[in-house]
Amino acid sequence: MQPFALTQAQQRRLERIAREAGRSPQAMFRFVLRDGFEQCEEDVRASIAADAEAARGELVPNEQVMEEARAIIARHARAPRKAA
Repeated sequence: MQPFALTQAQQRRLERIAREAGRSPQAMFRFVLRDGFEQCEEDVRASIAADAEAARGELVPNEQVMEEARAIIARHARAPRKAA
């Protein structure tokens, strides 16, 4: 089996993603192998955005989300079904 090597551009990309995620390149590499660069970059951006929302206090409490979800489910459960 031939060893796997990254190009210089891929190595820089891995290092950037790892830095943004607060991980080592070695730790991030397994995710890049599994999911690809694009998915890892998207995941890191989403995580950073979620952390920023939390820091600004913009999160919706879990209890509120669950209450709204139950209400939606209840409304749809009561909806009459149309005959085929």
